[in-house]
Amino acid sequence: MPDQAPLLLRHHRPFIAFWLARVFTASGFQMLTVAIGWNLYQLTGNVLDLGLVGLVEFAPRVLFMLHTGHVADRYDRRKVAAICQSLQALIALSLAIGSATDQVTREMIFILAFLLGAARSFEMPTTQALLPSIVPSALFPRAVAAAQSAQQSATIVAPALGGLLYAFGSVWVYGPTVILYVIACGLMLNLPGRQTPLNKGKATLDSLLAGIRFIRSRPDILGAISLDLFAVLLGGATALLPVFAKDILLTGPWGLGLLRSAPAVGALLMSLWLARFSVDRQVGRVMFTAVGVFGVATIAFGLSTSFWFSLAVLVVLGAADMISMVIRASFVQLETPDEMRGRVSAVNGLFIGASNQLGEFESGLTAHWFGTVPAVVMGGIGTLVVTGVWIKLFPTLANRDRMHVQVEEAKA
Repeated sequence: MPDQAPLLLRHHRPFIAFWLARVFTASGFQMLTVAIGWNLYQLTGNVLDLGLVGLVEFAPRVLFMLHTGHVADRYDRRKVAAICQSLQALIALSLAIGSATDQVTREMIFILAFLLGAARSFEMPTTQALLPSIVPSALFPRAVAAAQSAQQSATIVAPALGGLLYAFGSVWVYGPTVILYVIACGLMLNLPGRQTPLNKGKATLDSLLAGIRFIRSRPDILGAISLDLFAVLLGGATALLPVFAKDILLTGPWGLGLLRSAPAVGALLMSLWLARFSVDRQVGRVMFTAVGVFGVATIAFGLSTSFWFSLAVLVVLGAADMISMVIRASFVQLETPDEMRGRVSAVNGLFIGASNQLGEFESGLTAHWFGTVPAVVMGGIGTLVVTGVWIKLFPTLANRDRMHVQVEEAKA
């Protein structure tokens, strides 16, 4: 029922609170990302540092992967998320104080980037596992799209706002992010119910590895999240946006903010469409097509010397990425038992983090070796190659017709 489902979501108070928390958290993170990237590039002028900061932020996902999922499955998910948001507020506060006293250094940025990655490595599986317990399963695919629309709305406004505020000084970016994270923390704590999952067992190696075993036993889930890993790992160019803004497109912090916002514009428009008209048929073909479009858009961006054309292809890139994300997130969560959602989400979060943060390192490294434009173009070509290979490796995923909900019990 394409008309009634969105109406039900708009009147679902717990989901609205969750939605708003996502807005403020995403806004804070995007503003931090813009400020940290520009601040670091101003300090060092080294493109490799932009890749290294992504690697540093990704490292906690690997170090804590087995524990993040167990925490999400064992403790009150609302409180875990709130603690993570509080830590991110403290990180923003530290950067604000450092900027006000002119004490921000390269080393300080890397240390705080590691702590930011640690907080987000616990926050991501926790919030992902929260959503299925907030909305009915029949509304879940649309809820995923609607939740992403919240994040993408923030991703549109926050980077542009961060870039504009940075013109007055970095403290004007870091300061407001503290407030955003505090508001998100309050909203999360006010979600109804304890949201305490079913798993109360102690952390053992067997229980920690249960999420990995579950994903390996589901070829469609494994294929979908690994496709996202390698496609975005190769095709992602966000770490190089400061270089494109400053050296290729000849703009300033405001232009960087718009470039970072452009993919979110496409993602927002697509998420709003998917929240109202979900993909119900030929989901595998739609997902692979979207990843292919992502690769083509990456190549076009790398070759562009026009600021406005670059913005346009980044909008297309964001829309394509949103289609793939919604399809993947929907059946991963719906086919996972509630008592395992934290651990499965942690593995999925590791894949997402690898594709984003590790992709930033890959972009910085290849740009250092071959140049900025060749690095992005080669990455887009790599995405197209991965898409073709994955169609052959996972034919059932490529031919998947419907978003079936097949929740099976798995031992934890």
